[in-house]
Amino acid sequence: MNRGILTVVSGFSGAGKGTLMKELLKQYDNYALSISCTTRSPREGEEDGVHYFFKTREEFEAMIADNGFLEYAEYVNNYYGTPVAYVQDMLNQGRDVILEIEIQGALKVKQQYPDTLLLFVTPPSAEELERRLVNRGTETAEVIRFRMNRAVEEAEYMDRYDYLVINDDLQTCVEEMHELIQSQKNRASNRGDMIDKMKKELKIRKENKEE
Repeated sequence: MNRGILTVVSGFSGAGKGTLMKELLKQYDNYALSISCTTRSPREGEEDGVHYFFKTREEFEAMIADNGFLEYAEYVNNYYGTPVAYVQDMLNQGRDVILEIEIQGALKVKQQYPDTLLLFVTPPSAEELERRLVNRGTETAEVIRFRMNRAVEEAEYMDRYDYLVINDDLQTCVEEMHELIQSQKNRASNRGDMIDKMKKELKIRKENKEE
């Protein structure tokens, strides 16, 4: 079985990452959305191993000491991190794993695993981004202003990603993301099995002709 592709998806708040991930997993069955570890308490309806792997602070810090995370960070006195073991297990099963994480975490993963595919999701314009944030109807003008200001900072890192995915039409965007991820399977670094097969066959043919 071929090893799966590791993809990291980032993007502005309001770009539609969550909806995009939900549709991608619904329409294609080979994807696994990475489950993060956290030290925060479960919220109502959340299940361990489904929404998060819930850990005590001591357990999480033991995993840090054991290099058990692709990336991790601390927010509001709680740790959040992407567990290496879960991701590697999914990849080894041939599943294509998607991590939806912030820019700094994405760059850390890319540094450790250079073959990781980095995708940045963006609406077609800043005007559209602000419109989507307003249309959520759940955030104050102050929060929207904060998110737009943060987007200015995040935009400085857009060129560090492998591809931009412009989320204008949802279905078009889902198909484009799927094609980008699947195209990585033909990269030489991901086709060691095919390379080894060709080397072996060519050597056998050479030896047979020399006899």
